[in-house]
Amino acid sequence: MRLRNIPGARDIIGETPFVIQNPEKQKGKWNEVFPSAGPLHIEVGMGKGRFLMDMARVHPEINYVGIEMYDSVLLRAVQKMEELEAVGEGLSNVRFMRMDARELPEVFGQGEVDKIYLNFSDPWPKARHAKRRLPSREFLARYDKILIPDGTVEFKTDNRALFDFALEEAPQAGWKILAHTFDLHNDETMAKGNIMTEYEEKFSSAGTPICKYIIARDK
Repeated sequence: MRLRNIPGARDIIGETPFVIQNPEKQKGKWNEVFPSAGPLHIEVGMGKGRFLMDMARVHPEINYVGIEMYDSVLLRAVQKMEELEAVGEGLSNVRFMRMDARELPEVFGQGEVDKIYLNFSDPWPKARHAKRRLPSREFLARYDKILIPDGTVEFKTDNRALFDFALEEAPQAGWKILAHTFDLHNDETMAKGNIMTEYEEKFSSAGTPICKYIIARDK
């Protein structure tokens, strides 16, 4: 759900060091953004950033970039980063971008990204909007342009219709499904090491099954 507009959000986002300004200038040079070189994982549609920050805390050897297109949502993530830094718990391996995910190939070079996370993406339920869905073949083609050869996409959702759509799209777009589940929290194998998002915590506590898949390009 989109947050209401927060006055001044864009100005704050434009000045904070946690948001990469003009990210297209970093294409092919993303290792220069972080203090330490390491695998690069991105989350497309990161919301308020909890998942990404939790992942960065557990895996300090990995660099993370969160992508969000709404100023007011991104502002919440920036505020969380500021709070962590204020208490000496800053995360140097996390940065954000405000951008439309359709522009991913303009920002990342071929083979620059090791893994992509899609968490509780907008389902765009109308058939005519199918190409806007983040696990659609249109977006899979964009991911193909930036992932390493054996890079993976991990997708989680509470929306069974969207998940069924995603399972159908992947093989038709030239991707193979490495693993999938219709009930993540009751799947011992796939739940191992799972980091929950805010939405995931909310839905699962209400008894809603969480679906997940991991896919890679079918070579």
